[in-house]
Amino acid sequence: MKQTHYVAREPDAQGFIHYPPEEHAVWNTLITRQLKVIEGRACQEYLDGIDKLGLPLDRIPQLGEINKVLADTTGWQVARVPALIPFQTFFELLANKQFPVATFIRTREELDYLQEPDIFHEIFGHCPLLTNPWFAEFTHTYGKLGLAATKEQRVYLARLYWMTIEFGLVDTPEGRRIYGGGILSSPKETVYSLSSEPEHQAFDPLEAMRTPYRIDILQPVYFVLPELKRLFDVAQEDIMGMVERGMQLGLHAPLFTPKAVPPKPKAA
Repeated sequence: MKQTHYVAREPDAQGFIHYPPEEHAVWNTLITRQLKVIEGRACQEYLDGIDKLGLPLDRIPQLGEINKVLADTTGWQVARVPALIPFQTFFELLANKQFPVATFIRTREELDYLQEPDIFHEIFGHCPLLTNPWFAEFTHTYGKLGLAATKEQRVYLARLYWMTIEFGLVDTPEGRRIYGGGILSSPKETVYSLSSEPEHQAFDPLEAMRTPYRIDILQPVYFVLPELKRLFDVAQEDIMGMVERGMQLGLHAPLFTPKAVPPKPKAA
């Protein structure tokens, strides 16, 4: 696991998490800005989820508020976690219909981008669609498969997650829209993902599993669902069979420059 300089906030004896005023102010800046950016760009199912959650603008929501809505819609919950968690914990949570939420928020110095997921990314980016039964079923199935998968298989599953739940697009009668939480929590990627600059491919789960990615750049390629229900349909298919096929075929050539590895210091 990578290291993080963020520390998740602990709840008090009543389960209430106290955030300082500056952190509430950061939330306000993030959510008011992003609600404007996603207009005409987010898919309707996500916008419906935003309405159901009723996220406050002036403060960071408490996890209990989110849990009440999720319980009433799809039976999911959010679970408080540290800034970064192991793959095993991640899959265990999803398999139990619990979505991990790190209870810290980014600083103003990292307002536009940070590598580890904070509470804004998880709550604003992902929780609205967890009120949708198609999305919720796909996420639950993904968790159960990941929990039983080998280390090698999980790498291919991780790419499927990245190309759908984090950075997925969907075609709708109104035009191409965003459903991936990694896009929806980023003002720059929200605009970029729907532009003519990146490549757009029709969604194919096997192809998604074979497509390399980097977490620290704007994505060079996005996979586009024909409709959001396609995720539910994929959950009923032989995903692990696709993983095995992907492992046999290997990866596609990356559409980005590989990240430079710093040279090792020479021995004295």
